[in-house]
Amino acid sequence: MQYLQRQLVSQVHSRLLLQLRYLSAAATGGSSAPKVKLLIDGEFKDSASDQWINVTNPATQEVVSLLPQTTADEFDAAVQAAKDAFPAWRNTPVPTRTRVMLKFQELIRANWDELAECVTTEQGKTFQDAKGDVFRGLEVVEAACGIAPLLMGETVENVASGIDCYTIRQPVGVCAGICPFNFPAMVPLWMYPMAVTAGNTFVLKPSERDPGASLILADLAMQAGLPKGVLNIVHGTHDVVNRILDHPDIAAVSFVGGDAAGRHIYSRAAATGKRVQVSCQMQCMSGGLNSVLLAALVTAGLLGVYYG
Repeated sequence: MQYLQRQLVSQVHSRLLLQLRYLSAAATGGSSAPKVKLLIDGEFKDSASDQWINVTNPATQEVVSLLPQTTADEFDAAVQAAKDAFPAWRNTPVPTRTRVMLKFQELIRANWDELAECVTTEQGKTFQDAKGDVFRGLEVVEAACGIAPLLMGETVENVASGIDCYTIRQPVGVCAGICPFNFPAMVPLWMYPMAVTAGNTFVLKPSERDPGASLILADLAMQAGLPKGVLNIVHGTHDVVNRILDHPDIAAVSFVGGDAAGRHIYSRAAATGKRVQVSCQMQCMSGGLNSVLLAALVTAGLLGVYYG
């Protein structure tokens, strides 16, 4: 019975992803599994990659989809889309940005079971545990709806004779997130809702082992009103991670995962002048406070220490 339930969930997973436009039904390399798409400039696009990774159901070992190693040109296009979207988005009023998050959390609640089914199929959690995964991410989206006070600056009068001091918090530009496999819904929602509501744009790399929840959430975010180019998704492994760390137009990087990977990401990204936040095991390293992770360090960063 349990095996049949797993099969049913897997079938629902495939139908759902095809319905939401980010899987291609075309077969690759003799496999009948659909291909995972990229999200670039508001469109789910087929990759031109010749390297593909099996996304498997850990309960049945069924290949549920094929994930591309994003090419260099596709990666550059995703970053350029985020860069082009940044000027207009940063000038969008804060109440307008938070209204997108209000609608986003509503859509997550409406699609909660579908998201949990996707997590169960690709990551292997029980359905109730997968629903908890979604819920912990949803809490951060709810926090993003109240981000306005956290974006306020400070003013001090008469720090010296006739001199006032004030600070302002501004978005830094294009940010990127690198996600682990163990919380495929929660960790992406730690990252980009806070970042984009603060006025930044984002390039997300989900885990190559369970990308489905990130794609569903991105589709829901765009349905909620997130403009094209504000959120982009690339796929892959080490080469794509290193492109994120080295790209000159990416200003900040957030990572949750293992200690060895975290140390590599922190040192390589910091060497290029990026703002870096890394949550790995029971440690948290921060490369300087910034408006990208201004609230995320309060929410995602501290939660990352607990759950990482």
